[in-house]
Amino acid sequence: MTDTAQEEAEMLKWAKGYAKKHGLVINKDEKQLGTVIRGLVRNKTNFGRPYCPCRLRSGDEEKDRAIECPCVYHKDEIANQGSCHCRLYFKDS
Repeated sequence: MTDTAQEEAEMLKWAKGYAKKHGLVINKDEKQLGTVIRGLVRNKTNFGRPYCPCRLRSGDEEKDRAIECPCVYHKDEIANQGSCHCRLYFKDS
C-alpha cells in the first residue's frame, strides 16, 4: 500500500469513528466519499491540518481552524440539510 493509500485508509477510519461516536453516517456514495477523503488527506499533507476540501482557506491558521474537519458548521448543516456541506457526514436515518 502506498503512503497516500495508507493515509486515505487512516482518514476514512477516523471519519467512520467520528460518525459512529456522534450518531452520524458517512456518505454511502463511494465516489463522493473518496473525493472528500482524498481532499482531507491532501490538505493535511499540504497545510498540516485536514481542512474541509469544500471550503476555502483564508491562510490565517487561527481562522482556518473553523474549517478543520469536522468543521464548526457541520452540526447545523446536518440538522438543517441532512448532511454537512461536503457531504461526508449525514444524519443516521
